[in-house]
Amino acid sequence: MVIWIILAIVVIIVIWFAGSYNGFIKLRNKTEEAFSAMDVSLKKRYDLIPNYIETVKGYAKHESGTLEKVISARNAAMNASTAEERIANDNILSGTLKSLFALSEAYPDLKANQNFLQLQDQLQRIEEEIAGSRRYYNGVVNRFNTKVEMFPGNILAGIFGFKRKPLYEVAETEQRENVKVAF
Repeated sequence: MVIWIILAIVVIIVIWFAGSYNGFIKLRNKTEEAFSAMDVSLKKRYDLIPNYIETVKGYAKHESGTLEKVISARNAAMNASTAEERIANDNILSGTLKSLFALSEAYPDLKANQNFLQLQDQLQRIEEEIAGSRRYYNGVVNRFNTKVEMFPGNILAGIFGFKRKPLYEVAETEQRENVKVAF
């Protein structure tokens, strides 16, 4: 009788262990899928930015500092090697793009250019895709991080090396502020 009780307890522990481990794997794969989906939208934005810059460059020649910041931020974001680095660099790129959008307000000829308007519309749609991807990514990462930190999952997470994933958030206070345009 005692052997059956011990055997039942062992079976329950093995089932819990396997279910929890599989839950971690499932959430880890969902976070990677969510980041990958966001990465596709980011790639579209990276590809569109040079066209946008070239269009603006023709009208705003003396604004080269702003244009160089956007190009530099784009290159840094594209070349990021870790998720944390990608998130930080993309936040910087988003801030520089805001200043580029604000810059276009000062040039009526630029705002009337059909190519510019089309590129701006495409970039706006991509920004909306990225925002949706970030929300999905953060939701999945939040579930994963909660499982990593809560008992008894944190024991299993420690054993198998599951670590918290970074959330996609605005880290710098200057990015939370409205863009100031002064001419």
